[in-house]
Parts: sequence; structure tokens; C-alpha cells
Amino acid sequence: MDFSERIFLNNLAQTTDEPYLITIERAEGIYLYSPDGKKYRDLISGIGVSNIGHRHPKVVRAIQDQLEKHLHVMVYGEFIQDTPNRLAKKLTELLPPNLNCSFLVNSGTEANEGALKLAKRFTGRTEIVSFRKSYHGSTHGSMSVSGNEVKKQAFRPLLPDVRFIDFNEPKDLSQITEHTACVIVETIQGDAGVRVPDVSYMKALRKRCDDAGALLILDEIQCGIGRTGKLFAFEHFQIVPDILTVAKAFGGGLPIGAFISDKKIMKCLTHDPMLGHITTFGGNPVCCASALATLEVITEHNLLEQVEAKGKLFEKLLKHPAIKEIRRIGLMFAIDFDSAERVNRIVLQGKALGVITYWFLSHPYSFRIAPPLTITEDEIKESCQLILQAIDNA
Repeated sequence: MDFSERIFLNNLAQTTDEPYLITIERAEGIYLYSPDGKKYRDLISGIGVSNIGHRHPKVVRAIQDQLEKHLHVMVYGEFIQDTPNRLAKKLTELLPPNLNCSFLVNSGTEANEGALKLAKRFTGRTEIVSFRKSYHGSTHGSMSVSGNEVKKQAFRPLLPDVRFIDFNEPKDLSQITEHTACVIVETIQGDAGVRVPDVSYMKALRKRCDDAGALLILDEIQCGIGRTGKLFAFEHFQIVPDILTVAKAFGGGLPIGAFISDKKIMKCLTHDPMLGHITTFGGNPVCCASALATLEVITEHNLLEQVEAKGKLFEKLLKHPAIKEIRRIGLMFAIDFDSAERVNRIVLQGKALGVITYWFLSHPYSFRIAPPLTITEDEIKESCQLILQAIDNA
């Protein structure tokens, strides 16, 4: 064990007993480099973060420009700052008219916490409806509405008055009632192994929320910001949420999230009590500069138009008798095998070969692929060869 590994294992808190344990010195595009020069192809985008690749030049320039002006100057919501203003304006231009007001926060789980508070405050109701197999974050409120009971059990009691229904199951929608403050749902269930709902189901969900007076929160922390071939995944389903949450790829590599709604709804957080939701570092100008540049790269460089063709190429090349099923939307994949043990071996063999795939928390029979949208055809072909070799080796 070298010095860096010893510090990592002993002086940084660990999330598992078996971390991935590669040392990263630098990153560029789809590649990560270790100090010894080994190159890894990052096919998971840092778990859905680096959708435009690592250190995109436009993002780096935007960060550098903001550094020349100022860093943090005040807690969120008090000072007028140009960069957060421009980011909010850009979001408003890209989203439907009712999603015109953004509350900028630090992460995905904080975005979901804020969305839940907003829905309860606006409706005056307490019940929250969520979905089995969902994942919304690991803070107490977000964990309370996540569907993985194994991950939750050690941390009870959690938030009360949460009801779980089955995803993409129309008959369960009757459980959304006049007592329901909100329904929170991943537009595409990510951690459950890339579960894509039917368009008819999402329309029925939207209608049921309208009929019951419940707000619909769409969690696009994993599936948003171009991952599915649309800038926002709800665009596939001809519906619009009352509250949208984004994070991960939103920041282009820096930590930022947002919950976004109508100004008429968002205004209720300003009174009774005032400061109904607060954050010290939310709207950090450097993170906002990175986020704004990321949105500009995606929308101005025709990345969305390339996503589906690249996804199909992956699907065409990943043919192997051991693969049981591939679920995909855009460049978001779950690849199923017959056992969690086989998946574990494949992921580790891939690491040895220099290609990074990864596990799902709640679906151990699959591994994930979610590469940067900027990946080239040649890089896809090379990566698929390595994945197939990893499957053979496993």
C-alpha cells in the first residue's frame, strides 16, 4: 500500500469496505490518467456528472474568468450577482413557461430536500408519494422518499407520511389523493437499472396529480442535462412538472443543484416563515459559471443531436451471449447479467483493462454505462472491445 492509498483509506471516511481504488492525477475528455500514465476510459462520467467530458475548454475558461472577479460574497438570496443571474435567465429560456424560477443549491439531494419542503409548504399537505426502487439522495428527507429499504433500515426513524407505489403501474395512481402534497419521481429510474416509463403512464401521472391538487416533482438529477438525448428527460413524455430538480451534470464538474418551479409557487418560501429554505453556498458564482458554460456547450455544439446515434452504436457493438438484457435511453445504459457476482467481476476486469463501468446501488445484476456525450465513434468502438474482453475474462 503506497502513501496516497494509506491516507485515502485511513484519513478519509469510506463509503464501502471495497472502494474502487484507482489514483487519478488528471482528466481530459473521456479519459482519466493515473500518476504512472495509465489511461482509463470514463464510461460513467463520474456517475452522471461529466456529460460534456472532463475539463471542457469552455467550462475551464468560464471558471477562470469568474475567479478573476470574485468567489463567495454572501449567502444565497441577498446580493445581486451577474453569473447566477445569467444562469437563471438561461434556465428560464430553456424550460417551459411555468418553470421560471430557480433556487440554486449545492447538490442533488439538497435540490430534492428543497423541492419536498416547497411542495408541503405550498399545498399545506403532508403526504408524499414516491416509488419503489427509486433513489433521490442520502440525506434524511431524500432517503425517506427513496425506495431501497436495505439502505434505509439502519437510519430509521425517517420522514413520516410517505407512501410508495410501483413505477409505471397505472392502477397505483389511485393512491394519489387530496391528502397528497406531492409525487416525487425520477423521470427515468436510474439506480433501479434504467427503467423507462411509458408515455401514456407519465401522462396519466400528470393528470392524476392535477386532479388531486398534488404537485409533481420530476427528479432529473441523473437523467437530465442531455443524458437521454433531450436536454430534460421529461421532454420525451409530453408533460411538464410543477417542480424540476437537477444537479450532477448541471455543474460541468463543480457542485451545484437546483429546484425549479413557478415564481407563484416558489414565493411561499419567502414568508411564514421567511427564510423557509436557506443555503450558504447555493448559487456560488464559480459553480454557476461552470453550469452556464455547460448548458451553452450542450445547446450550441449540437451534442443532443448526436446522442441517439451514439447510443445505438453502443447497443449494436455490445453483443455477447452472457448479456441478458440491455436497457437504454440515449446514452444511459443498464446491462443485465445472470448474477451480481458476474457483474462485479466484469466491472473489476474492465478496470484492469482501462475502462470504467460501475455498479448500481439497487440493481446488482446490472452494470451502468453513461459516457460523456462528447465521446467519439472511435472511442465507442474501442471501449466496446474492452468491455467485451472484460466480459470474456470474467
